[in-house]
Amino acid sequence: MAGERNVDHQVLAAFAVTRVNISSDDAAQRRAQVNHLRSRLETHIAAAPDYDLVKLRASGSTAKGTAIRRRRGEGSDADVAAYLRTSDTDIDESKVLDWLLARCIEVYGQTKVADDFAISRHAVGITLHGSKLKIDVAPVLYLGDEQDKGHLITRQGERVLTSVTQHLQFIRSRKRTAGRGYAELIRLLKAWIREAKRLDPNLRCKSFLLELIVAHLWDVGWHGEPLQVDDYPAAFDQVLAYIVTTGLQKPVVFTDYYTADAISASSEAIQVWDPVNPGNNVASSYTDINRRHLVELAGEAFDAVSWAATSPTRGAANDAWRTLFGPSFPGA
Repeated sequence: MAGERNVDHQVLAAFAVTRVNISSDDAAQRRAQVNHLRSRLETHIAAAPDYDLVKLRASGSTAKGTAIRRRRGEGSDADVAAYLRTSDTDIDESKVLDWLLARCIEVYGQTKVADDFAISRHAVGITLHGSKLKIDVAPVLYLGDEQDKGHLITRQGERVLTSVTQHLQFIRSRKRTAGRGYAELIRLLKAWIREAKRLDPNLRCKSFLLELIVAHLWDVGWHGEPLQVDDYPAAFDQVLAYIVTTGLQKPVVFTDYYTADAISASSEAIQVWDPVNPGNNVASSYTDINRRHLVELAGEAFDAVSWAATSPTRGAANDAWRTLFGPSFPGA
């Protein structure tokens, strides 16, 4: 994508600042709400039987610096890992989320209704209507590891090895090397997927999957070139070309915390492996239909980005990028 472009890096960077990145006020509000939950939850867990609270750790996109600004009327999410320890060897792990739900209701129950609390596959969600913030609290059975390894407990009582600390180290090590463009590129890609999901609710593409695709391309490059994190149109071109060319059918493995031979053979439609757990394919629930749907979307976006790179006018280039980001592009 060489040569002059009507929509260049500066245009996308300005759009990120005005329409995608979280404002400082919003970030402060999220931190205040999460800190309030932390302090109250510590008290209620300490008074409850079954589990001791070892620590509460901020996790997810807010902690990683990849969260995006809410649109008007939208809520936003924050994630907290509650590291728990128990001496009861007979405890039913399928009830851990119910136990944590009861503690969260104790914290907020007098000011909220039952529908403001919901259990997902591995977290208790709490909706705060005033700030439109949803906090997901995930129980992790602590292993006493200095890297905060522990087992995330699912609704079915399954154990999924994780580490908030190692996940944060994974992305921070790449951000340190790549510079600020690394996280902002992820945020722009997430804004693209958010708009795509608005238009097509059947589309599946979790934020973590995007983060890992970017990490993979940062590690290995694309067609002999490094990921262009300081040239957002070129980086979009690389990410979209990767998705289209591979069809998301090539396994993606990271070796920060384990060796590649730790991965077992799999027939799952998309295979992108958790950087801290070789037994966890983060896309294991995606069907082949989901894969083809995402690849088709990337193909359409790639065509739009390619046209924008050579379009004769800025208006035509803006129109092409609006198919990715929606009517607010280029923003003001």
